[in-house]
Amino acid sequence: MQAPQTTVDPSEIAKFEAMAAEWWDENGKFKPLHMLNPCRLDYITAQIAAEYDRDLKADAPFNGLRILDIGCGGGLLSEPMARLGAEVVGADAAERNIPVAQIHAEQSGLTIDYRHTTAEDMAEAGEQFDVVLNMEVVEHVASPIDYLTACRKLLKPGGLHICSTLNRNPKSYMMAIIGAEHVMRWLPKGTHEWSKFITPDELYDLLRDAGLDPVDRKGFVFNPLSWSWRLSDRDLSVNYVTASVKPT
Repeated sequence: MQAPQTTVDPSEIAKFEAMAAEWWDENGKFKPLHMLNPCRLDYITAQIAAEYDRDLKADAPFNGLRILDIGCGGGLLSEPMARLGAEVVGADAAERNIPVAQIHAEQSGLTIDYRHTTAEDMAEAGEQFDVVLNMEVVEHVASPIDYLTACRKLLKPGGLHICSTLNRNPKSYMMAIIGAEHVMRWLPKGTHEWSKFITPDELYDLLRDAGLDPVDRKGFVFNPLSWSWRLSDRDLSVNYVTASVKPT
C-alpha cells in the first residue's frame, strides 16, 4: 500500500522545533498565542456546545466527545479540552513539541494522548473524531487543500471542524509580519510567510472543496489599548476563525 502523501513543510516544522521549549512561557516566543488563547477558547467551546447540545456550566460538559488538536504545539488548547471532560488527542508534526506537551500535561494531572504524527497518517489509519481543532496551522502546510481533506476524513459524519488562520491583505502584513515579528518581536522573524496567508473567502472555498460545509466565521481582533483580544462578526481583516461540519 502506498504511503499517504504528506502536506508537512519541513522548513515550517524547523521553525517550531526551534521554539518548542518555550510553549508554556507566557512572556516567551508564544506570548501572542497565550494572549489570544482565552478568545480562541470562547469561540471553540461555544461552537462545540452548540453543535453537541452541551451545557458549558455543567461538570465535564465535553464528556464522551473525542477531540483532535492537530498542530497541538505544547498543548495550549489540548489541556483546556481535557479539563472540560473530552478525550483528547494532540498531534504535531514537530517532534520536539510532544515531550514538552506530555510533561506539562502530567504536571497538570491531565491525561492527553500526544503523538508525533500528521493528519494524513492519522486519516490513513482510520482515526475518527467528533471535533477537529485546526488552529493556526493551515498557513504553514505545503498543500492546504490536501491538508483540509485529511482533516475532513478524520471527522465522524456530522463532526465539527474549527479552523483559524490569517487573512492576506496589507493590514495583516503590517500587523502579523511587521508588527508581531519586527516591532514587538513577539515571534522570530520569518515565522510567517505573508504569501501563505488565506483570505476568508478562499478558506471557505477550500473547506467546501475538501468536503466540509462552512457554517460560521468570526474575526479575532486585538485592542492595543486594553491589550486584549475579542471576537468580531465583522472584522476578519487579520486573524479569523471558521467553523464547518462534515455532512452526514
